[in-house]
Amino acid sequence: MLTKVNLAEKLAQFSDHWSPRIAGQVNDMHVKLVKLQGEFVWHHHDVEDELFLVVKGRLTMALRDGDLEVGEGEFVIVPHGVEHKPVAEDEVHILLFEPAGTLNTGNVRDEHTVDQPGMI
Repeated sequence: MLTKVNLAEKLAQFSDHWSPRIAGQVNDMHVKLVKLQGEFVWHHHDVEDELFLVVKGRLTMALRDGDLEVGEGEFVIVPHGVEHKPVAEDEVHILLFEPAGTLNTGNVRDEHTVDQPGMI
């Protein structure tokens, strides 16, 4: 059965930050929605690449060799092994596309770690 997903409606269903929700699955990849505000933790993923699509707001992807600004309607792919830290001065809404089972904090465990994101 085919269903469509309205990103604004799904994002309106939660308000917490740094807590991704699974909105769909494409083969072995999860489509996740998350709201970010403030600074995350420096981390990397050993085997997973991640796509960050900015739905609303502006994301700064801090990288060890300089920051990358990502605006609405833009995305960045962070290759596995690249240390990064998402930063959102104001609230930003993100669609993540990454392999199922990807830990949001990668090689780091802290208060932002979400072991099993919920479905939305």
